[in-house]
Amino acid sequence: MPTRRLALITPLAVAVTFATAAGAAAPVAAPAVLPGDMALGSPKAKVEVIEYASVACPHCAHFNETVITPFRAKWVDTGKARFVLKEMLTASPTVAMAGFLVARCAGPGKYFKVVDDIYRSQPLWQEGKIKGVLQGIAAENGVDEAHFNACLQDQAAIEAVNARNTRAAAEGVDSTPTVFINGRKLDTLPQTEAEMDAAIAAAMPKAGAAKAAAPKKKGAR
Repeated sequence: MPTRRLALITPLAVAVTFATAAGAAAPVAAPAVLPGDMALGSPKAKVEVIEYASVACPHCAHFNETVITPFRAKWVDTGKARFVLKEMLTASPTVAMAGFLVARCAGPGKYFKVVDDIYRSQPLWQEGKIKGVLQGIAAENGVDEAHFNACLQDQAAIEAVNARNTRAAAEGVDSTPTVFINGRKLDTLPQTEAEMDAAIAAAMPKAGAAKAAAPKKKGAR
């Protein structure tokens, strides 16, 4: 599916702002989980996967279906990992904004389900007719028409999404999906569940490895 700017019909009135950087791109540091980021799984899990993504991004939708969904079932649902989504407004920023607003209006308990539903709906999108698709997803997740329309015009919520998008750019992330595992950015995205498992294994701390490799002191048992 080609990435292009798609328009939503009224009453969506979303002001999207963009963070731009002059000169060379800033280095990408290990991100912190901040208020407003959405997460699944225990913060105490030994594996933390952070994804910068946009619900309007076709590559994100494919990555979600082929890698993130099985990862969540195998690692997050079993308590072995935590998954964090950081929102960005790539592909069609207006559609991405609307999608994230709807996901948040559905509530924290349904946020990730709505995000998954929006990803899967991308093949149904047509120029100027996306509002109906999003409204249908909202209705399936307990958001009625009045609440749906109010969500799309909630200026405080719009500013919050814009702020998260700006923050992501300030952190040096300039494309979606971008993934970190235990603070380490993946230069190459996994394409399969097996590749994701391998990336997790590579990012796991080698506990005890240095101790085992160190020479023993004379007389030590």
